[in-house]
Amino acid sequence: MTAFFRLTIATLAAFATFCSARAGNLSAPLPLTTSATEVVHPAWARSATIYEVNIRQYTPEGTFAAFERHLPRLRRMGVDILWIMPIQPISVKNRKGTLGSPYAVRDYYAVNPEFGDLADFQHLVREAHRLGFKVILDWVANHTGWDNVWVNQHPDWYKKDAKGALEGYHYVDLSDHHEEVWADVIGLDYAKPEVRQGMIAAMRYWLKAADIDGFRCDVAWTLPVAFWNEAREQLSRVKPVFMLAEADTPEMQAKAFDMTYDWGLYHLLIKVARGQADADDLAAYYAKPARTYPRGAYRMTFISDHDENAWNGTDQELYGDGAEAMAVLAATLPGMPLIYGGQEAVLDKRLAFFDKDPIAWKHFERTEFYQKLIRLKHHHPALESEMESGNLVIHDTGNPKVFAFQRIKGRDHVHVMVNLSNTAQAVRLDGMPLDQLAPWAFRIW
Repeated sequence: MTAFFRLTIATLAAFATFCSARAGNLSAPLPLTTSATEVVHPAWARSATIYEVNIRQYTPEGTFAAFERHLPRLRRMGVDILWIMPIQPISVKNRKGTLGSPYAVRDYYAVNPEFGDLADFQHLVREAHRLGFKVILDWVANHTGWDNVWVNQHPDWYKKDAKGALEGYHYVDLSDHHEEVWADVIGLDYAKPEVRQGMIAAMRYWLKAADIDGFRCDVAWTLPVAFWNEAREQLSRVKPVFMLAEADTPEMQAKAFDMTYDWGLYHLLIKVARGQADADDLAAYYAKPARTYPRGAYRMTFISDHDENAWNGTDQELYGDGAEAMAVLAATLPGMPLIYGGQEAVLDKRLAFFDKDPIAWKHFERTEFYQKLIRLKHHHPALESEMESGNLVIHDTGNPKVFAFQRIKGRDHVHVMVNLSNTAQAVRLDGMPLDQLAPWAFRIW
């Protein structure tokens, strides 16, 4: 007898008992990885869920202390890792909006007074640790604001144009490959060893000063892998760290990073929710992967984060009534699921990036939904985050509107079936009775 987790758009049913028959029409277990290299992660990350915190917009006060009051609620929800967006002071020169981008850093060794001071941040981290969280800090190594203290202290650390002048950072987004210029930031020159050592020293400072547990590294793909390898090695001498790269290239995970972004799944889930892709496309994504990763690598699975919410749309805009169904896939397919702060309260607006625009916390409508998904992750070894050959088996449902799969580890098997459409679907797996799935409904057993 196993647990049966049933959800629909209208209601979230309680766990009940369900007798699992043999699931048929299976493909062979998918390899997922080919490299003999195995990434070694902190033990606490294996079944973790990560939660992104936008301090500025999280509360009306926009402070560390105000966010700290939410910690017990998040712990009850089951969150394990807190990813906190950049906390350093924001540059004034060429600032965008009234408050600027938190990714335009003015001083790597200081705290944005908008949020509080160093003592406030230290207190937040201590309280998070006391409650059982791990804390990683968003780190912007690729570029700085125009008036970063290094501009005067180390002007030779920066990239220059043909005339020897600083210029806005030219950027190609790996998520959707658009090109733009970030006029509010300037690029650092990583061809220079002193830049690398200066940045690693700043990262090391926060491990010691605040006892954080690692970093989420902004636009990590724009910097040499050799730098990140060196950074990981030096930081690990201070304490074991968890490293998340905003990147999706396998070489990032050979040594430097525990986890990269699964942008491919993110974009595919949007297409599925809009009726532009189906179960066959999801199956092909795993059966014929564009890239293979080191054995044991983590991919971050998600349907929103600060960038996607601000620039691409809310969950309702991107997924419509299929938002919960897509969140189930992100939580149960291989990887570590991300929850963006506010999703548990059905965040219904694009949060402003450069101005104050606090989350309108209401009734926390999806708290129980996420709580149950996180509980499944915690309780089932089959749902652990590492990529492992044979862990994913996809069912052939004979219906492209229904995606079904199985996660396996040892004797632990978790089955998932999702209606990928806004119409009711009938589906039968061998050895099981005919099942009627309501629009966007899903079964986990």
